Amino acid sequence: MFTGIIEEVGKVLNVSEKKAVIECRLVSENTKIGDSIAVNGVCLTVTNITANSFTADVSPETFMVTALNELKPGSSVNLERAMPAEGRFGGHIVAGHVDGIGKVGNVSPNNGFFDLAIELNPREARYVVKKGSIAINGVSLTVADISGNAVKIAVIPHTFRNTSLRELQTGNYVNVEVDILAKYVEKFLSTSDNKSRIDMDFLKRNGF
Repeated sequence: MFTGIIEEVGKVLNVSEKKAVIECRLVSENTKIGDSIAVNGVCLTVTNITANSFTADVSPETFMVTALNELKPGSSVNLERAMPAEGRFGGHIVAGHVDGIGKVGNVSPNNGFFDLAIELNPREARYVVKKGSIAINGVSLTVADISGNAVKIAVIPHTFRNTSLRELQTGNYVNVEVDILAKYVEKFLSTSDNKSRIDMDFLKRNGF
């Protein structure tokens, strides 16, 4: 489990549909073979580690359905180790299981902040709400606005400077993970043996 608070921006040394080799400094500390590290929001398992890099297996499926296939040697990537039991939730619950790929509409400065526009696939956009949480390339962000399948995110200067979001350009593809709580709610309410219903009567009974 991750929180979407990026610890370090690493650099791709090699990436393919079989493995990824990432240059890093911080996240290699106290990391063991078998540990999980989110690379641009994709949970990968460490198979080899050195003082300044780690290697992780990448399955053909993961390579095909995420924006990892957009990376090349020299690309910057957001890195986050799995959250320890005593850690703090600085962002939101991020599983590292990418739901889909979004396309960058634009990145523009706005009074010291930065507006990031992302076009989502309709199957992911249905779970996104204004002021809700979303992970873009592993970064926990808050949705400022949504129109159709397009989301607008106001990125604070610290996050912009300290993640690979600063390198995004119009037309780039990014990994998208929606809030897992929204998917659980949908599953619960759509289950055939679910005895509870959220309808107008339910809302009135509960003071809405």
